[in-house]
Amino acid sequence: MDFKDMQPETVLAQAGGAIDLQSGGVVPPIQPATTYARDEDYKLLNENNLYSRPHNDVVRQAEGVLAQLEGGSEALLFPSGMAAIAALFRTVPTGGRVVVQSGIYWGTTKWIREFCARRQIEIAEVDASDAAALQAACAVGPAHLVWVETPSNPWLKVVDIAAAKAAAASCGALLAVDSTAASPLLSKPLEFGADVVMHSTTKVINGHSDVLGGVLVTKDVTPVWEEIANDRASAGAVMGPFEAWLLLRGMRTLSVRVDRMAENALKVARFLEDHPKVDAVLFPGLESHAHYALAQTQMPGGAGFLMSFLVKGDKATALQVAGKLKLFHRATSLGGVESLVEHRHTIESHTGIPETLLRISVGIESAEDLIADLGQALGQ
Repeated sequence: MDFKDMQPETVLAQAGGAIDLQSGGVVPPIQPATTYARDEDYKLLNENNLYSRPHNDVVRQAEGVLAQLEGGSEALLFPSGMAAIAALFRTVPTGGRVVVQSGIYWGTTKWIREFCARRQIEIAEVDASDAAALQAACAVGPAHLVWVETPSNPWLKVVDIAAAKAAAASCGALLAVDSTAASPLLSKPLEFGADVVMHSTTKVINGHSDVLGGVLVTKDVTPVWEEIANDRASAGAVMGPFEAWLLLRGMRTLSVRVDRMAENALKVARFLEDHPKVDAVLFPGLESHAHYALAQTQMPGGAGFLMSFLVKGDKATALQVAGKLKLFHRATSLGGVESLVEHRHTIESHTGIPETLLRISVGIESAEDLIADLGQALGQ
């Protein structure tokens, strides 16, 4: 049976491929060497390995799994999600133009703004979940890159990827999609027209809150992609072998984790939507969500594990609810097996985030226990 024809669940469970013939181990080994030997004639003992910055077997194995999951030609791993984003944006020339979705992860927005200011790159920020607004922003003039995030963090807006591709094509730009909050199992941006998909592998792909990482997956190998690969090898923004091994280990359970998290999240969202002390729930898996129909099309396996909700009251009320939670850890991040809660206004009050918004990442615990915890914190 051809490994490439297998379902994602099988690809993930078998992540790393064949048995290690040298040891007989059923998991891939870690090779920590920073350099590789040559023979008496100065030929490489392994022609694929010259120096560890661009060459490591377990890194390539993890990249192969991720490329296959996304249906892409190639994948490149980076030491963080932001490093992956930076590598892509560095292909935009000085004086270029980019179109960027507004209301996305603040760390991304902040870095893009600062980078564009340094490089005299024109940046248009637009609510990309409004397809007409995105098309209008692209119609202003040529651009090099259109960057969207779907579902967005922390607003949980969903972007029509096919429409975004049409808008990007109209101004000659590549379309890049941050699909971190979806995972490769719940959304396939490349199938809807995206040129590049990005994940912070720190989040659900690893799933255990113990590895920093990021990945870019390309639909086709293009000159821009080759530029990114060359820059990564030269500049050294690479993932280490131990981190790649941990990532590969985490991916072996990605399918079962995502299934459980998405199932839990929908139950939690329905509970919150019906709670008298909650003003609104932002989760595309709810029929009340403005982008519910689009989410059903682009994320047929579930709407993910991330959501935000607005507590009735004021900032103090929201902080009190977060403070009373016992199972939801008060911490920044998302996608781990453990559930997390964040008062986002504390992190980015200057961006207009409501003081009463709590963002939660739903883990793999019992949904009933998570609901009970939310219930006692909100007040039954």
